[in-house]
This record gives sequence, C-alpha cells and structure tokens, in this order.
Amino acid sequence: MTALTDTLTLTTGADIPVLGLGTWFIDDDKAAQAVKDAVAAGYRNIDTAQAYGNERGVGQGVRESGVPRGELFVSTKLAAEIKDYDGAVAAIDGSLETMGLDYVDLMLIHAPQPWDDFRGGTYDEGNLAAWQALEEAFHAGKVKAIGVSNFLERDLDNIIDNAEVTPHVNQILVHAGNTPAGLIDYCRDKRIVVEAYSPIAHGEILDNPQVKNLAAKYGVSVPQLCIRYTLQLDTVSLPKTANPGHMRSNAEVDFMIEDADMDALRTLDARDYGDSSAFPVYNGK
Repeated sequence: MTALTDTLTLTTGADIPVLGLGTWFIDDDKAAQAVKDAVAAGYRNIDTAQAYGNERGVGQGVRESGVPRGELFVSTKLAAEIKDYDGAVAAIDGSLETMGLDYVDLMLIHAPQPWDDFRGGTYDEGNLAAWQALEEAFHAGKVKAIGVSNFLERDLDNIIDNAEVTPHVNQILVHAGNTPAGLIDYCRDKRIVVEAYSPIAHGEILDNPQVKNLAAKYGVSVPQLCIRYTLQLDTVSLPKTANPGHMRSNAEVDFMIEDADMDALRTLDARDYGDSSAFPVYNGK
C-alpha cells in the first residue's frame, strides 16, 4: 500500500483515498488538465468547491481522465453563503450540472458562516436547512456522502443533535504548526473522518527552520514531511497543485515520522500566513 492507494472508511462504508488533489486557486480553464495529470499520477481523490469557480473544469477532467467514474472520489462544497433549504437544493443540482456528473462522492457545507462573517455570528437554523437538502440528495443518490468544512465542535453538535445523518466528513485547516487536536479527537469520537486542507500551510511553512531541519533528517522535502504528518494524524491530506511534478513528489511519502518528531510537529505553533492572512480561514479568528 502507498499514500495513493491507502484509504479511510466512511460510516457509509465507502472508502476515501487518504491523499487527494486540492484545486483551490486552480483556474477553471486549467482545472481539467490538472485533474487528468493527477489521475495519471495515480490520484483517485479530487476536491473542489463551488467557491473555487472551477467545478466545470474539474468535472471535465474527471470525465476525460480515462479512469472509470467509480474509481474516482470526487468532492465539492456548497457555498458558505447558502443557508437556506431552497438555495441549497438548487446549488446541489447546479454543481452536478456544472460538473457534468451524475453524482459526487462527497458534498460539504463549506463553512458554518458566510465568508464575510466567518467565525462571527451563529447560523444554526441556516446550516440545518442546508443540511436537510444535503440529506435528501444523499438519500436520492446524487451525493454518496455528506459533510461539512471549517466546522467547530459546537457547529457539529448543532447538526448531530438536530438532524438525521451525522456528517461523514469535516474538512478543516490542519498542518504542522496548526494542529487542532481537540477538534480532531472530537471528530474521531463521532466517527467523522477529518480531511486536512492546506497541509503545507498555503506554502508558508516552507521556510520554517524546525520543519526544514526535520525534513532534512528524513531526507525528504518540506512538503513531503508536512503531507506525511497529516497522514499520520489519520486525516485525509489535500495538497493543492497544478504542477505534475509536484503531484508526483507529494505522493512520495511512504516513510514514517518517529513519535518524538510527530510530537514536536503537533505542538509547533506556526500560523503566520503572510499575505494569505487576508483569507478568512487564515486570519486567526
């Protein structure tokens, strides 16, 4: 088994590959080629979102990948601003139409608040309304699994306590330097698979001296060390790249980080995202 063939099992019984391709910031007109390059390199997990503006290209890449649809795990996300049932129903169908797919393997609510109020107000009723639409799509087979992204414990409790289906996945910011151990443990206790986005800290971890030293110890690159770290946390790792060489390198992570070094990375605090701090998920709220 390798990082490209290892899987975690959702409570639906479906297997999700532990290494996927993130597509944030890949333009729609380049997304199809990125997906095809990733699939050619052995990736079987492709992640996008309505907010990325590249669902059309990602869907094209999936359809043209040369790999049977059933061998690919394709995820997208309901826009964070959609906090009503009718809007969610329309958006779910809209994603399928835009991607040109009969179903997606996973669909998430992108955030518990709209982006302009991220980590601000409470939108419990709106999230439950959107979740109802996702549950119906799940039961109809349009979506094979459903989940959330950027949800904290209280946001998850709202869904778990008031809905029929417990989220199958929570996709959150996890990287060496930002390890929300309590939230990861909470999700594990609820049998919610955690997906780690930005496992390389949106590139900002590349110059961290401690991480660079550990990478040198193992004879690997900083991205490889960071991806391996998230995999050893038993999360699904979603590094973003449109570069075929980086795709191949990111998958060459079949080494083990020693326990002491895992502890050092787990306790590392490195959350300076530079210019990227303008994005809500990186602004420290």
